[in-house]
Order: sequence, then C-alpha cells, then structure tokens
Amino acid sequence: MTDQFQKQNAPYAVAAMVLGICSIVFGCLFVGLICGIIGLVLAKKGNDAYNTNPEMYTGRGMLIAGKITSIVGIVFSVIHILYWIVWVLILGAFCIGMCGSAM
Repeated sequence: MTDQFQKQNAPYAVAAMVLGICSIVFGCLFVGLICGIIGLVLAKKGNDAYNTNPEMYTGRGMLIAGKITSIVGIVFSVIHILYWIVWVLILGAFCIGMCGSAM
C-alpha cells in the first residue's frame, strides 16, 4: 500500500541549517553574527510549526542542527568581536603611552 500523503520537511529547516553553517564559516566576520541570529530565529519558527503538527513534517534533526550551528556561530562571532575590542584597547593604550612618554 502506498502513502498518498508524503511528509514534507519542517518549515525553515533547510534555511536554518544553511544559515547556521554560514554563521560558523563567516564567524570571523560580522556576517556570521547576522547569519547566526537569523538562523536561530528560523529554527525557532520551524520548531514551533513542527510541534503544532508533528505527524505532518519530517526534518526535526535539521531544525536541531540549524539551532546548534547557529548558536556555535554566534558564540564564535561574539568571541571574535570581543577579541578585536580588546586588541584595539591594548593598541590604543600602547599608543597613548608612547605619545605620553615622548613629551
């Protein structure tokens, strides 16, 4: 007996996973943070849609993977941004110290 009703992927599952992967790849750029946030929002929306009618959808694993990769990408981006803030502060303090000692 064949199924007349074929399950479809959960909404936003593929998009959340792709954006999560992009957030990891571009984590050293500001683009990674944006991709991670959008991927996390899409994973949440897709998970909500999946939970309302789970027998209609497949692809919960892709939603979970999208959520996890988005979180990892956001963490990488935040660490990278903090690194550059600290680097600029140290460089600025060094330059002020060098200019102050020259006078």
